[in-house]
Amino acid sequence: MSDTLTDKTMLEVRDIKRDYELPGGLFKPKKIIHAVKGVSFKLQRGKTLAIVGESGCGKSTLARMITFIDEPTSGELLIDGQKVDTRPGHLTQDMRQKVQIVFQNPYGSLNPRQKIGDVLGEPLAINTDMPAGERRDRANEMLKKVGLGPEHYNRYPHMFSGGQRQRIAIARALMMNPKLLVLDEPVSALDLSVQAQVLNLLADLQDEFGLTYVFISHDLSVVRYIADEVMVMYFGEAVEYGTRDEVFSDPKHEYTRTLFAATPKADIESIRARIARKKAATAA
Repeated sequence: MSDTLTDKTMLEVRDIKRDYELPGGLFKPKKIIHAVKGVSFKLQRGKTLAIVGESGCGKSTLARMITFIDEPTSGELLIDGQKVDTRPGHLTQDMRQKVQIVFQNPYGSLNPRQKIGDVLGEPLAINTDMPAGERRDRANEMLKKVGLGPEHYNRYPHMFSGGQRQRIAIARALMMNPKLLVLDEPVSALDLSVQAQVLNLLADLQDEFGLTYVFISHDLSVVRYIADEVMVMYFGEAVEYGTRDEVFSDPKHEYTRTLFAATPKADIESIRARIARKKAATAA
């Protein structure tokens, strides 16, 4: 990847917060949930930031704010150097096109009544005046980019495997030529062998299109493979941030060390040791 892709900040988050108000009862006051508590970071163009943490730590809420699904309670969001006005009716179409999201469950994010060609062409039909023939060509081109073919154009989502559906979801996210892709647990629902294929695909697409990724995950083995930088979240706060090698080799925060210690190692010797311990416990 050329240096020109990494010399500019693509995403900057400044003290962003998100609160949710829960209604009170007859004798109970309203309750405020502080889901994200003042997170700040910068992400350079063409790089991958992995945001990790346990369920409920605020990482998916942060992803929803970065992709304009949820409006921040306070703080600033800058995309490609431009401050984003996320208030209803103020978000520009150009800004929407710069940022796309891929969700965890590809089947849930695809309309089961739409053929794949229509799924891919829909963003272009809504946001551009591109003729139908060009939209079809673009969809077939993107199918090829994600490892599928023109024979898949007229099929329905239920006719594909989970890995294929996630490839389709990735293709749809790329139809508008975004600059920033937010991937919210994109491989956690897939088998291990399929996970590797999709991760390799994401790496290839990043190199080809100069994409910037925010990768949400709880799987540290996946994070170690794909991330350039890692941010660890705990109860709505970013408790650790650094390069992948810095965070994995010398975690500073106690929660990060606990998180890493609780993750089973996947190397062959660790697996053999766990099997041996299990056998010994069973024999006893």
